Amino acid sequence: MENKNISGTTNQLIKSIIEGIQRLKGEVILDLDLTKLENTECNHFIICHGNSNTQVESIAKSVEDTVKEITGEKAWHTDGYRNAEWILLDYSDIMVHIFQKDIRGHYDLENLWADANIITYNEEN
Repeated sequence: MENKNISGTTNQLIKSIIEGIQRLKGEVILDLDLTKLENTECNHFIICHGNSNTQVESIAKSVEDTVKEITGEKAWHTDGYRNAEWILLDYSDIMVHIFQKDIRGHYDLENLWADANIITYNEEN
């Protein structure tokens, strides 16, 4: 029974993160589900990008505000606000990566973790 609660909490957190990204028009939103892979630091990478450092910072703040509003959760750690090329929000089992488009292409996390189950989100999800 405890696993169902954890899964429900994780799903609610993911939905809140996605909503926060969509509120500020984050693009190409992916959830890399790492739960079936061994030796991972977390269970999910949620990745998106914006088109400027202002938009990247705004998306990150929207995610933090939306998650806090819906779940009451606060990120354990944040990094990257200073230059807003790649902002990381650490929610323990879920890491949110918000990139500028060209930086996202350079690091290409989607292909680094190609063995993950990748779920794509758009405005309809």
